[in-house]
Amino acid sequence: MIEMRSVVKSFGNQAVLNGVDLFVPAGSSFAVMGPSGTGKSVLLKHLIGLLRPDEGQVIVSGRSVPDLSREELRGLRRDMGYLFQFGALINWLNVEDNIALPLRETTNMPEPEIKERVASVLEMVRLEGADQKFPSEISGGMQKRVGLARALVTQPNIILYDEPEAGLDPGMSIAISELIRRLQAEYGMTSVIVTHSSDCASIAADRMAIFDGGQFVVEGVPEEVLHSDHPRARAFFGARST
Repeated sequence: MIEMRSVVKSFGNQAVLNGVDLFVPAGSSFAVMGPSGTGKSVLLKHLIGLLRPDEGQVIVSGRSVPDLSREELRGLRRDMGYLFQFGALINWLNVEDNIALPLRETTNMPEPEIKERVASVLEMVRLEGADQKFPSEISGGMQKRVGLARALVTQPNIILYDEPEAGLDPGMSIAISELIRRLQAEYGMTSVIVTHSSDCASIAADRMAIFDGGQFVVEGVPEEVLHSDHPRARAFFGARST
């Protein structure tokens, strides 16, 4: 379960989060859309403890994130996966070593078990046989799936996606969105997805919201939000279609 209660965050004189309330039940997926530069990624950074709120509460899996010790925060992060916007793969490591990195850095898992776990997540994202390739040798869509495999390798209960469709062509964007939905359905992960793609939100999310002016201005199932008469929703989707 993920919850934010009246969260406020400012940088200097700029209020980025202005009394944000969010509730994502365990095992469900929630998509966040909205204009660029409005603070959507700042939301994710609060959930994983990279930023602290000025006011309000951030609760993940029953724990108050800002109140966790450094060791407790490390434990929380082991239960969370994070897919970065452009995969954030390390160019000089092959696919296997990129995916294995979180296990080697944060656990004492024996190497044979690490290799077994890597093979398992490669199968989940349908990249069997790509383990010895380097990032420069695979397509953007494959790089994104490697990033997803790395996020999954610690077997998290929660996964955060920062623009999973970024840099992909429309067909691959839909394929990644369908993969996110399949993983959520099969493994019961709780997911928060920041996206600029209405297709991604429609396919991957149980519920979604438009974030603008530091708050969620429209929230509901994707069909409701995408066809909302709310002025900010109409302005956002209208601007994207012109």
